[in-house]
Amino acid sequence: MQGLFFMSSSRKVLDEEGIHRAIVRMAHEILERNQGTSGLILIGIRTRGVFLAKRLEAQIRAIESVEVPLGVLDITLYRDDIGEIGPRPLVGSTDIPCDITGRIVVLIDDVLYTGRTIRAALDAVIDFGRPKAIQLGVLIDRGHRELPIKADYIGKNIPTSRAEEVVLRLKEKDGTDEAVVTEKIAGGTP
Repeated sequence: MQGLFFMSSSRKVLDEEGIHRAIVRMAHEILERNQGTSGLILIGIRTRGVFLAKRLEAQIRAIESVEVPLGVLDITLYRDDIGEIGPRPLVGSTDIPCDITGRIVVLIDDVLYTGRTIRAALDAVIDFGRPKAIQLGVLIDRGHRELPIKADYIGKNIPTSRAEEVVLRLKEKDGTDEAVVTEKIAGGTP
């Protein structure tokens, strides 16, 4: 009897040093575009976006000797697929440490794919005030947008197919820093 089986192949696209270099570059780009830190707030989207936002804030502080407000955003209740994720979605806390009205909000996420997470994050941010501007920073942009959303700051562009998945691991959650692209390959059993 023959059936389908799935194998997975993977390739590492970023290691610890590559992730660090991307964070350093993004911090410099944020400072250059905004002419410093005045009015900035970084907001990390749960979960890995929060860790990346903390790293960016530390890098900006090292460059400018200024602490930038750092927020945490949970977008669970703003998702357009909330009905599909189960009857009791796990909702994390949101912590925005200051009024965002009139500020430049830099949303930070790990991987930009369809744009739906960012759409939800935009809705969530607007519930906290009316920022002067909202910018987007992502460590990885893998393409395949379904919504007209584009990142302002990108650590690395990684073209992928829809059959592939980008897996980002960060020390704070996973014990290691790396980004891996995996592809599921279907085949028949002998």
